[in-house]
Amino acid sequence: MQARAIARYVRVTPRKTDQVLQMIRGKRVDQASELLDFSPKHVAKIIGKVLKSAVANAVAMEGKINIEHMRVKEAVAQAGPTMKRFLPRAQGRATPLLKRTCHILVIVEGDEIEAAAPARRPRVTPKRQPVATEAKVAAPAAPAAKKSTRGSGRGSAAASPGKKKTGKSKSKEA
Repeated sequence: MQARAIARYVRVTPRKTDQVLQMIRGKRVDQASELLDFSPKHVAKIIGKVLKSAVANAVAMEGKINIEHMRVKEAVAQAGPTMKRFLPRAQGRATPLLKRTCHILVIVEGDEIEAAAPARRPRVTPKRQPVATEAKVAAPAAPAAKKSTRGSGRGSAAASPGKKKTGKSKSKEA
């Protein structure tokens, strides 16, 4: 059984990443995580996260799996996009800076335990209770009072009974 995890667009060069990945290829998962924990390289923490994610993916796919016997089958650093920046130099020149990224792929493989339980429980949807029909039947609403359409224009006194009509459209109130 195999499981994999990928970290994309990691801001470390593929060459530096591959130096750390060489240490863990073919090793057991517990040995590999121990090596990564004590490695002085910055990318070792990122690779450790990817390795833990691959193990978690294996457990999620198969349910009960013997983690002690899992091995790192494949660990690869592939080149990602390169960010191109420029550094100003003397006499109006510019030096290119290439900020490389990589994609880290870790594949682990291991054996299943014989009497493995299903990985996920079957999804059970709750049954809906029927809505009582008595609640839907209500007394009819009283008819609303009709408004007078006469004099309901913008400036009419009927539209705003509490205000006096003045010559200005907007008045400041203190």
